[in-house]
Amino acid sequence: MPIKVLAIAGSPRRHGNSETLLDWMLGAMAQEKDVTVEKIALSEANIHPCNGCNACEKLNMCVQRDGMDTMDEKLISADVIILASPIFCMGIASQPKALIDRVQVFRSRKYVLRLPVVPPERKGKRLGVFLASAGQNWDHVFDAAVPSVKCFFHVIDVKDADISYLMVNGVDEKGAIEKHPTARADAAAMGKTVIAEIKTRLAA
Repeated sequence: MPIKVLAIAGSPRRHGNSETLLDWMLGAMAQEKDVTVEKIALSEANIHPCNGCNACEKLNMCVQRDGMDTMDEKLISADVIILASPIFCMGIASQPKALIDRVQVFRSRKYVLRLPVVPPERKGKRLGVFLASAGQNWDHVFDAAVPSVKCFFHVIDVKDADISYLMVNGVDEKGAIEKHPTARADAAAMGKTVIAEIKTRLAA
């Protein structure tokens, strides 16, 4: 059974710590049978900020024509969605935050227009992953990002219980994550665990 993984690299800096963490996870996932991976770098995806116009509450689509035209369908068709981001100023980076704000379309679809986001038979059969890196060593450095991430997954019909988190702090300069004692192994292990779980769900 084919499994579609959508990986979103959210940093404005290509191949930094959060994207490296993502690549380690994707490497482990790609070794599994019947897994296809699509990776999108938001710094190259041409996704504009939300205008806050609420037109999607009537149109069931955004009035802006940009990279979200194709991203919307990718988010809905994927079995596993991975969002990776660095922490900037104690919150999620602006590129993934723009993506999160633009999924307002799905919020409008679900709660205003009362239309399905995913077909009923796919509910409970999609998984989310949030990967993050931060320079500070504070335990609370990820706290402000998590609610936005939960909102993102909620509106595309991935339940809180179906989101996995791997958040690595104390990695500031580019490439610092390469020296982290467990990050690579943790990312690979989580990748294999997520694929095993989605295979079980899709087979049910």
